[in-house]
Amino acid sequence: MHKTPAEKDAFVAANLGLVHSLAHRLKGRGIEYEELYSAGCVGLVKAMEGFDESRGLKFSTYAVPVILGEMKRLFRDGGSVKVSRSLKELSLKVSRERDKLSISLGREPTVGELSEALGVEPQLISEAINVALPTISLTQPDDDGGGQIDVEVESPEELLSDRLALREVLKELDEKDRLLLVMRYYKNWTQTQTATCLGMTQVQVSRREKKLLLFLRGKLLE
Repeated sequence: MHKTPAEKDAFVAANLGLVHSLAHRLKGRGIEYEELYSAGCVGLVKAMEGFDESRGLKFSTYAVPVILGEMKRLFRDGGSVKVSRSLKELSLKVSRERDKLSISLGREPTVGELSEALGVEPQLISEAINVALPTISLTQPDDDGGGQIDVEVESPEELLSDRLALREVLKELDEKDRLLLVMRYYKNWTQTQTATCLGMTQVQVSRREKKLLLFLRGKLLE
C-alpha cells in the first residue's frame, strides 16, 4: 500500500481493533495477552505493507492470517525471546565500549557513536543494548501470596499519537534544522558527521541541537 508515513500511522491506529480481537481469541493458552497483542501489531504492519488493493480483497481478509501467523510464532517459540550467542557476545562488547566512551565523552554515547567505534550496524547495536536489559516476570510470587505484577506500559495508541504530534511540530522547523535532527536521531550520525554534511562545525551542531530539543520539548508539553 503506497501511503505517506502519517497515513500509515493513521491506518494502523484504525485497525488496532482487529489485533485486539485476534489476541483475545488466543489468550489463556500460556502466552500473556500483552505478548500476543505486541506480536499482532507486528503482523498488522506487515499486512499493511504487503496488501495489494488491486486484488479485490478486503484488508481484514488479507490481514487476519498474517496477524495470526505472528501470534502463533510465540507458541512455537515458547513465548520467549531466543538470543543468539553472537548477539550475547556483541552485547558484552557494547557494554564495555559504552563504559569507555562515557568516560572519554563525559556523557552517555549515542547508538551512532557506538556503531562507529565498534564498526557494527546501528540496528545490531540497538539489539545488543536491549539484550543487556533485565527481564521482568509478570508472575513473580509476592509476600501476600499473589502471583501477578502489573507493569505499566505505554499503549500503541499513545505511541502513535506521540509520533503524529512530533511530525506536526517538525513541520514548523526549517529544512536545515529538520535535517540536523534526522541525521542525529534517525540515522544516528555523530555530531561531527552531521556538521560535515551541513557545512557547520561540531560545536555549532551541538549548540543548535540543544536549542532544537528545548523547542520540541516545549511544543510537545504545551
